[in-house]
Amino acid sequence: MILGSPVTSLSQSRNGLNQFVPSSYLPRLHRNTRLRVKCMSEPKSSTDFFDLFSFSGPAPERINGRLAMIGFVAAIGVELANGGDLSAQLSSGGLLWFLGSSVLLTLASIIPLFQGVTAESKSGGFMSADAEIWNGRFAMLGLVALAFTEYVKGGGLFQV
Repeated sequence: MILGSPVTSLSQSRNGLNQFVPSSYLPRLHRNTRLRVKCMSEPKSSTDFFDLFSFSGPAPERINGRLAMIGFVAAIGVELANGGDLSAQLSSGGLLWFLGSSVLLTLASIIPLFQGVTAESKSGGFMSADAEIWNGRFAMLGLVALAFTEYVKGGGLFQV
């Protein structure tokens, strides 16, 4: 650029040719004084019991989803192996296994939360925290659908 020249920028016209535009034709950009930039680092998660187990807290849906994933896979697996429906599985000792695994998975899920570790900070790639939430939701729906189907059918899902 030549000093003192009224030409200050190079713009592209509609036909694709570059042309010089005089500075008097360019709009003035005013600085917005209300615009503030904040750091968007990940906030420290709360380790308070009531914050973790609140309705929108990180613990309830994640723990229930993990239990549903284990329960759905176990229920389908035992039904394929033995042919017993969900109620037969629960009455023949499955309830104790369910309670034991529920306690173990709940403790394994809440201990990191009480230490301030979030699932989002440990997730990445294919096995993300969002994928775990969605898989848990589908497993919850799958368990309900399995129980409802077996109730309506009057027996196991894979029984003829």
